[in-house]
Amino acid sequence: MCCVAPAFARSSDFAIDKPAGHACPNLGESFRCGIHTQLRQRGFAGCTVYDCFGAGQHVAQVIYEGRDWRRDPASAPRMFDVFAAVRVLHELMWYLTEARELPQSTPFHEALDDALSATRALRDAAGDLTPQDAERHRERIAPLLREVSTAVRITRAKSPGKHLIGAKLRRADLRGADLRGALLVGADLRAADLRGADVIGADLRGANLAGADLSTTLFLIQSQLDAAGGDASTKLPPRLSRPGHWRQQPR
Repeated sequence: MCCVAPAFARSSDFAIDKPAGHACPNLGESFRCGIHTQLRQRGFAGCTVYDCFGAGQHVAQVIYEGRDWRRDPASAPRMFDVFAAVRVLHELMWYLTEARELPQSTPFHEALDDALSATRALRDAAGDLTPQDAERHRERIAPLLREVSTAVRITRAKSPGKHLIGAKLRRADLRGADLRGALLVGADLRAADLRGADVIGADLRGANLAGADLSTTLFLIQSQLDAAGGDASTKLPPRLSRPGHWRQQPR
C-alpha cells in the first residue's frame, strides 16, 4: 500500500513523479518491489526511509480483512484514505508510548493513557475515518507531547534555531535542545551531543550523525536515522537499529 497510496515527485529522493493512488512502476504483481535491493542506486532513496508504522498491514489485513485494491478497485480510494489516516494515528501511538515510558513522565501517565486510548479508538473506528480526522486528532495531542517534552528535558541547551540546512554543528552541545520540526538537511552533527533533545518531526535527510550521541534523544524514529548518515560510533536508543548504509568504521 505504501507503494501506491502516497504521491511523490521527481527529486533527489525519487527518480520519477508518481501521483497518489497510482502504483509505482517498480511494484510487481506479487506486491513486491522489483528493485528493492537497489533502491538507493536507482534513485529511490525516499523509499528506503519511508515508515508507515504498520499502517499498511493494519489496513490491509485487519480493516479490509485481506482484500486488496487490485481485486477490488472500487474500494481503492477509500482504502487509501484510511491508510493515510491510520499512518498518522500509528505514528502518534509510537510517540505517546515512548512518552509514557520516560522515567520523568509519571505526572502525565493518566493523560498519556487517555490519549493512547482515544487514538486507538479513533483508529478502530476506521469505517468513518478520514485523513482530516487524524490530523485534527494530532493537533489535539501535540500540546500534551510538548508538555511532556518540556518537563523531561531537565538540561536544556539553547536552541540553534529551526532553519539549519547545512548547519555546522560538529561537537555541538545540544542536550535537551528543542529541535522539533527543525530543518537539519545536510547538517554536520558529527560528535554532537543530542541527549534529551526533542527531534519530533525534524528533517535529518543527509545529516551527518557520525559519532553523535542520540542515546536518549526524544521522539527519534527509525526513518529519521535511515535518512541520515552515521557510523559505528553513533550512539542510538536501544529501540532503534543502525541503518545498513551507514559506515561501519568511525570517521
